[in-house]
Amino acid sequence: ASQGGVWSNVVFRAMFIAWLAAQVLKIGTSYLTSRRWDWRPLFDSGGMPSSHSALCMGVTTAVACLHGVTSSLFPICLGFSAIVMYDAANVRLQAGKHAQILNAVVAKTKENLELDQSITDMKLKEVLGHSKTQVLCGALLGVIVGLWVSWS
Repeated sequence: ASQGGVWSNVVFRAMFIAWLAAQVLKIGTSYLTSRRWDWRPLFDSGGMPSSHSALCMGVTTAVACLHGVTSSLFPICLGFSAIVMYDAANVRLQAGKHAQILNAVVAKTKENLELDQSITDMKLKEVLGHSKTQVLCGALLGVIVGLWVSWS
């Protein structure tokens, strides 16, 4: 067993710091668009930058620095990162758009729908995914953090 626990693991540190940095940055980027301070982005999905992308690319970069790009771990991490980022920018983004449409339809036709009251009163979460720019910025943040943690 290694001394220092999980924090002594470079890949874990890169992952955690990249994720935390992205979540904290969301407070600032939210302020830039809304001109008011709000802590909710710290605990929300969506927003700038993508914390999923930052986390995945932090892991991938740290693995590349520690084990090399020819190791069997690197393509696993890279493939996992690509899937997560594709999902964030495409599948989850589209699901959020669908939620917006469904919320609008339910709001306009609530009286004519034959659904339980608990369903018609429920508002679907509309911000689920990320724009490609948010994903790219999260990925770049993850690479920077992964390099910094690996080299420090």
